[in-house]
Amino acid sequence: MGQSHPVFARVYARARPQLDAQGMAEHRKRLLDGLRGRVLEVGAGDGGNFAYYPAGVTSVVAVEPEPYLRVKAGSAAYAAHVPVEVVNATADSLPLTDAEVDGVVTSLVLCSVPDQAVALAEIFRVLRPGGELRFYEHVAAAPGTGLDRFQRFADATVWSWFSGGCHVHRDTAAAITAAGFTITDLDRFTFGPNPASPHILGRAARPQSAT
Repeated sequence: MGQSHPVFARVYARARPQLDAQGMAEHRKRLLDGLRGRVLEVGAGDGGNFAYYPAGVTSVVAVEPEPYLRVKAGSAAYAAHVPVEVVNATADSLPLTDAEVDGVVTSLVLCSVPDQAVALAEIFRVLRPGGELRFYEHVAAAPGTGLDRFQRFADATVWSWFSGGCHVHRDTAAAITAAGFTITDLDRFTFGPNPASPHILGRAARPQSAT
């Protein structure tokens, strides 16, 4: 079940606090603001979000398949202000029952799942009708731009190999909509170095009438 990327995991864990200091921490706060109830975090990494969960969250199940990052996340869970359980699982097979959680958080992870449609179908399954998906992801650049072409080249060659399965040219907002969610808030902005600089941050609801 684990997905070991030992070099990338260590590079990420070292770089993440620096990125937080450069502005990512504010993005995390925006991502999690107002969440309530039982929450699932998919791809928790080293637990960088844990410190920002608001008091209205009663518990967090944090899924992380990478062994090194999962250990780091376990340590971060002890310092969290809300109860956090870190588990070994993947986005395409979430260890929860149907409609079990009130909210789901994805943070720089939908770029790395093998199949976005499968992962989002699982997220849709475990989220209760009316529940909310909070997403913060880097995404494909505007079509026809130089960065768009560079991202396509990167994904077709070595980028995914040395970046823990990451893909920089994914239209994640379209994938969220295609999975049955209704996007209610979406902010697009540039952050960090190319080719992963275009970002989105937003909210999407599982419709009340979904079956």
